[in-house]
Amino acid sequence: MPATNAENTAAKGDSNDIVEAVRQFLRDLPEKDGVTAAIEEGREIAAVVASLGLPSDLVAAVHAYPLFRDDLINNKVIQNSILKDLSRFIIGLRQLDQFSLPRHWQPGEALAAQQSEALRKMLLAVVSDVRLVLVRIAEQLFRLRNAKQAPPEEQQALALETREIYAALANRLGVWQLKWELEDLAFRYLDPDTYLDIARTLKEKRAEREAFIDDVKQTLQRELEKQDIEATVSGRPKHIYSIWRKMQRKDRGIESLYDIRAVRILVEDVGACYAALGVVHNLWSYIPGEFDDYIANPKDNDYRSLHTAVVGPAGKTLEIQIRSHEMHRHAELGVAAHWRYKEGGGSPAAFDQKIRFLRQLLEPAGDDADLLDQIRDDFFEDRVYGVSPKGDVVELPANATPLDFAYHVHTQVGHRCRGAKVNGRIVPLTYHIENGDQIEIITGSQAQPSRDWLSPKLGYLAGARARAKVRNWFRQQDRDQHLRQGREILDRELSRLNVKDVATDSIARQLKLKDTDALCVSLGAGDLTSAAIATALQNLRGAELPQRIRTRRPTRKKDNKPDSVAVSGVGDLMCNFARCCRPVPPEAIVGYITQGRGVSIHRQDCGNFLGLNRRHPERIVEITWGEQDVSAYPVDLTLHAFDRSGLIRDITAVLADDDANVIALKSNTDKDSMQVVMEISVEISDLPTLSTAISKLEQIRNVVSVRRKA
Repeated sequence: MPATNAENTAAKGDSNDIVEAVRQFLRDLPEKDGVTAAIEEGREIAAVVASLGLPSDLVAAVHAYPLFRDDLINNKVIQNSILKDLSRFIIGLRQLDQFSLPRHWQPGEALAAQQSEALRKMLLAVVSDVRLVLVRIAEQLFRLRNAKQAPPEEQQALALETREIYAALANRLGVWQLKWELEDLAFRYLDPDTYLDIARTLKEKRAEREAFIDDVKQTLQRELEKQDIEATVSGRPKHIYSIWRKMQRKDRGIESLYDIRAVRILVEDVGACYAALGVVHNLWSYIPGEFDDYIANPKDNDYRSLHTAVVGPAGKTLEIQIRSHEMHRHAELGVAAHWRYKEGGGSPAAFDQKIRFLRQLLEPAGDDADLLDQIRDDFFEDRVYGVSPKGDVVELPANATPLDFAYHVHTQVGHRCRGAKVNGRIVPLTYHIENGDQIEIITGSQAQPSRDWLSPKLGYLAGARARAKVRNWFRQQDRDQHLRQGREILDRELSRLNVKDVATDSIARQLKLKDTDALCVSLGAGDLTSAAIATALQNLRGAELPQRIRTRRPTRKKDNKPDSVAVSGVGDLMCNFARCCRPVPPEAIVGYITQGRGVSIHRQDCGNFLGLNRRHPERIVEITWGEQDVSAYPVDLTLHAFDRSGLIRDITAVLADDDANVIALKSNTDKDSMQVVMEISVEISDLPTLSTAISKLEQIRNVVSVRRKA
């Protein structure tokens, strides 16, 4: 195929010639209905985009985009022409054009704040190049400018969409030159009477206001130079919508507003800010009560600047802001972003960061492909945006499924979910939603969640909130089952630890639960683990024990007395732990004076001790755990397992990892059944450590059970 005039033009010049080459290509297109109007639309939108300093290849794509949107050229034409290298821009713009207000919206009806925010976020997330959002904003401005002859209903629909979505986006992205015109035109269509009243009250056209500002700027620049103050002076003529908002906010008439005309002065440092303020007040009389020093007293969001209002030339009031370049950068791109204090609302910190990076694209320097990739990969990877059949935008976690969407819509929709359609096609419930997907949930008449939905490996749910709703449903349905399972867990743990002297209601209260039933339900539902029981016992006994012990005499430590045990009521005696129960702190303990072997230390619930107490109560002494640096106490465990090679090695490794020192190990194996019973004596520090060690031992392959020896 011979090269076209446009392709020859592009081949001869540099990248800036791509715009003219595309325009030439479009002029060479065959004549048919709509082509001329689409070319003119592309030219006007491209003029707005070019003023933003966007790259020439993007500007060139904007020229062709209206023809592709209106099906005047197709993808085949694009791929076989000069437009091939611009196709990603053109196709991305058409994708953005598909998103608008929900279909159930009625003219004059404002969107909920949450829905507006979700739609704005989605527009930033769905495109391959976030700068396309700026083009979409420019396209919206073109539509507003050309809606003067449209029916009032169409004007209001377009204006409301502009105010709710695109003006707010322009504000956040810092595209001020588009923002004020979008707001003014939208205001004009939504409330024409008020707009015209304010316009008449101002008694001057915008051009006249801007001329006044230019005069003020020249005067200020001249006087600042006389004082050797390096400064940049820029005008901020207030637009009509901003004036109306301030009238509403302050409940004042327009004659009471001092900042209808405004100027900003940027200087090098804080000292120059106050020097410039002196120049301003020497030129014009300031209005009392209208001076704010946000440098000495920054706003809550750390916004800093000097604000003053003066009676300027021709007796017209004028607002002047003075700040350093650093303050200005912080106000524009930092925590105190201009959109936040303007809109009077908050936004999640993560989204603040995304917006700041997006706004950096307005000032590209060199090859910004890396920055674009970083924004796409790092800042929107944690969210995805789906669309309901009514057109509502739903913000979901990354990798969200139709089931996540169903639970976001309503808990009962999730419970009754049986299937889903995405973009009109049935998909599995594990399908990962992509930005812009339209999701329709197929429901049944009865709630019937599946336990499989709770398994992260199966991928039914990505959101923790949705999983919590499913878990809560099963919790309500299976309370009786959880009660039985929890009772088994509680009994098994108390049996493993050989604890018999503590009321289970006390354990429940220690864990902030009402009673034993509530404790069992929590254990059965998985809200508590068995390890919590040992910790509760440790805390419970540690809290109760001091109330039972009398004041004891200081005792001298003996070599043959166990570490960390003090004997109350008698002199120094030889002490030893009873082999029948092997107490561990903070279990309640008691002493029995033997014949010839000193004091034998038992647990208070030890069966042997209870028999001795009945026969010889006069030999019982009260004792308590003392305070020593060394805290290791012997415990006897009985372990049942099926024998295999390496079993003892695995058992000792687990105990060593939990700092349980093995004192003795006796193994008895039945060769016929290959069953082994081990008697293990270990030194342990406390009950929670003992519980953890037993749990880990039970997880070893071939181990059947582990119990503390009674």
